Amino acid sequence: QVQLVESGGGLVQTGGSLRLSCAASRSIFDISPMGWYRQAPGKQRELVATITSGGITNYAASVKGRFTISKDDALNTVYLQMNSLKPEDTAVYYCYANQYGLRYWGQGTQVTVSS
Repeated sequence: QVQLVESGGGLVQTGGSLRLSCAASRSIFDISPMGWYRQAPGKQRELVATITSGGITNYAASVKGRFTISKDDALNTVYLQMNSLKPEDTAVYYCYANQYGLRYWGQGTQVTVSS
């Protein structure tokens, strides 16, 4: 089992930046993939970014070039650096991890971008 705890959300103005962190309860070097989803009010949860155990990344078209996913295996933490934020990025951001066919989720962290 893996417990995930997100942090780093908050309120930011358009064009600003935030860095989200996802701390895992165990080593993540063999957990693949890990990543971030987000869910805006009244919308379905959508995939934002993923990272494999080998460090291969993938992004939704809407965030490509603005967001960067990374991980620190020594700290058991995955990050999401979000730059050039837009009001449409407002959502609850959830960290997830896939291990042995099971998916684990964090509790979510709110990101609000004001116009």
